[in-house]
Amino acid sequence: MSNHLESFSLEYFSLAGKVAIVTGANKGLGQGYAVALAKAGADIFVVSRSGDWNETRDLLEETGSRAAFFQADLSDREAVKQVIPECLKTYGKLDILVNNAGTILRSPLLEYKEEDWDQVMEVNLHSLYLLSQGAAKVMAEQKSGKIINIASMLSFQGGKFVPSYTASKHAVAGLTKAFANELADKNIQINALAPGYIATDNTAPIRADEKRNAEILSRIPAGRWADPSDLMGAVVFLASRASDYMNGHVLAVDGGWLAR
Repeated sequence: MSNHLESFSLEYFSLAGKVAIVTGANKGLGQGYAVALAKAGADIFVVSRSGDWNETRDLLEETGSRAAFFQADLSDREAVKQVIPECLKTYGKLDILVNNAGTILRSPLLEYKEEDWDQVMEVNLHSLYLLSQGAAKVMAEQKSGKIINIASMLSFQGGKFVPSYTASKHAVAGLTKAFANELADKNIQINALAPGYIATDNTAPIRADEKRNAEILSRIPAGRWADPSDLMGAVVFLASRASDYMNGHVLAVDGGWLAR
């Protein structure tokens, strides 16, 4: 036992020599995940619908890691299927996939449009499934890999005015467990990160609503909205050797929201 304990070191958290795909990494949380993985030593393959990744590129280059970019609309299934091959063409390998890209369309349930439901499910769920399956085929062959899905507080709760988002994020939690069950014996770990309320462009309208903002803050024991940097340590942990015996788990980083 003591020999095993003595073998542990902070090198378990190093991602040197690894290649990571991060979807939706041109801003917000995705940008934070990409920078965190790069700071830990990984080379990054940024995937974004927007062609503007200048800020992310500059931040990644400052870390000394390599950065490459692929523009893809993840609501287009044919575009999704190009992501893994393009990463392999660029770097020749793939060790980590962070399924961060997502969308949310808000409307009362009685007015919710079918096309809005389809759009959210296509990006949040179908692209995640296709990318995870594609990455898993590569990882199974090399007998190692990490897939990190981005879940949500609405993987645990119902919310209001976001039926498609809630359904997709519940499904993300389920797919995380299903993939983990099938791939654990291939030395592939699939976990999900569930951020709490984060100060990003997506949540700006809620934070601008004084009443809603106060309601949310009253529910967070930490007493503040999270910054994307609050998730950076968790994503490095899930991508690293330090989490090799963690599989099928949904890790909430929420300032205590779920404990309230």
